[in-house]
Amino acid sequence: MYFCALGRLFKHDLCRPAIETKNQGSARERGMISYLSLAQWVPYVAGAGIGLLICLAFILSDRPIGCSTAYVMAGGLIERALRGDRVNKMEYYRKFVPAVGWQFMIVPGIVIGAFISSYLTGTFSFDLVPPLWADTFGETPLFRILVALAGGTLLGIGSRWAGGCTSGHGLSGSLQLSLGSIISAICFFAGGIVTAMLLFHGV
Repeated sequence: MYFCALGRLFKHDLCRPAIETKNQGSARERGMISYLSLAQWVPYVAGAGIGLLICLAFILSDRPIGCSTAYVMAGGLIERALRGDRVNKMEYYRKFVPAVGWQFMIVPGIVIGAFISSYLTGTFSFDLVPPLWADTFGETPLFRILVALAGGTLLGIGSRWAGGCTSGHGLSGSLQLSLGSIISAICFFAGGIVTAMLLFHGV
């Protein structure tokens, strides 16, 4: 991906917006701060930024970026609130101790960051049924919610089975040249492409 990016950077302004809103104006006229209000960034620039972020995470905290463990910890905290300290004796939760730590805080950080980004770009909206989904499967909210819950459940099971998610394996693990993470990332992309084609193109 990064090699392709280097080959195509010469064809793009580094932070050229794909969609420029009425009040957005020109990035060059408004200076560096205007990049935060772009509706979309060139994917190669965003990818390079994520790479730098992971490098900083390793340098400053010696920890990889990953968020699937946060859901395990959240489940453990809920279970401990209902069942008491018996949860701490479970083999799984002895390895992944339910606690509010740095991995746990990544999830609310993602939500808060996404809200701030959508607010700054003027693209915030609440869509119970996204337009692409509505065009393909109709505008029934219940069906969309059920599919989202089923997909999220399968995603959670898969990420724990693989020992990590797209960020843990695809970003942090691949950065460390882990063979298992590289294979996992290839499977992530292949599965996502095939699923998208089956759902939205009927191939």
